[in-house]
Amino acid sequence: MRSNPERRAALVDAAIEVLAGQGARGLTFRSVDQRAGVPAGTASNYFASRDDLLTQAGARVYERLVPDEGVLERNRAGTTAEDFLAGVRETVARVTAFPTGHLALLELRLEATRNPALRAVLTERIRADMDFNVAHHRASGLPGDDVAVRLVQLAIGALITEQLTLPDLVPDEERDVLVTEAVRRLVGDG
Repeated sequence: MRSNPERRAALVDAAIEVLAGQGARGLTFRSVDQRAGVPAGTASNYFASRDDLLTQAGARVYERLVPDEGVLERNRAGTTAEDFLAGVRETVARVTAFPTGHLALLELRLEATRNPALRAVLTERIRADMDFNVAHHRASGLPGDDVAVRLVQLAIGALITEQLTLPDLVPDEERDVLVTEAVRRLVGDG
C-alpha cells in the first residue's frame, strides 16, 4: 500500500464526497479516483479493499469534525446551562458546515447494517464520542445528568439529519429555537 499521507487524505475526502452524493453503492475505487482527480487505479494502491476505504472514510469524517483547541477550552470552562447551550450551538454549526460529512456518515450507518466489521468500527467510534461528551460534561460541572447529555446528542443528530435530508421540514430559522429548547428541557435553566 502506498504511504503518501496527503494523497491518502485526498482520496478519503473524495470517498466522503462520493458517499454523500452517490450513496454507498456508488462508492468504488473508480468513482473515488474520478472525484479526487487522480489517475485510474490510484485508490486501489492506497486501500486494501472497499471495506477499508469505507472504514477510513468514517474515521476521516470524525477527524474533520473535531473542534479546535480553543473551542474545547471554552467548553471546558463552562458551568451553566447557557454555557452548555453555547457548546451545543457550536457543535451544530460545525457539523452543518460539513454537510457531506454528515450525509456520508448516514450512508456508512446504512452500510453498517449489512457489514458487521463496519458496524463494529462505527459503534466503537460513536460510543467513544458519546462517552467523551458525557465524561466532559460530568467533569465540567455543567447542569444535567449523563442521560440528558446522551439525549441532547441524539436529538441534535436527528435535527441535523432532518435539516440535511428534508430541509423544508425544519427551516434554518427554526433550528436554533429547537436546539435551545432541547437543551433547556433536558438540562434545565441551570
